[in-house]
Amino acid sequence: MDMESLMAQAKELQDKVAAAQEQLESIRVKGIADAGACIVEMSGKYDMLGITLHPDVVARGADAISAVVMDAYRDAKAKADDVIDRVMGAATAGMPMAQ
Repeated sequence: MDMESLMAQAKELQDKVAAAQEQLESIRVKGIADAGACIVEMSGKYDMLGITLHPDVVARGADAISAVVMDAYRDAKAKADDVIDRVMGAATAGMPMAQ
């Protein structure tokens, strides 16, 4: 394979990865904890976009708030991880990517 062909393939891969990263910015996932008492929304790039707390959780105090927010965050992050794997996997045709 000649150098020009390799450079063209590298440019194509770079363009696909850039498009996938743009797509991840617009993807939204929701992490849910305690049967919906807390909902954390984040982008496919792990940006936290919002937190919704049910008033019952707030009434339970700081420890309860902390626990449900962490649980909802973990759920959202796991969902974002799945989306990232799928989107970046498609963009790189299965080549492993460092995150």
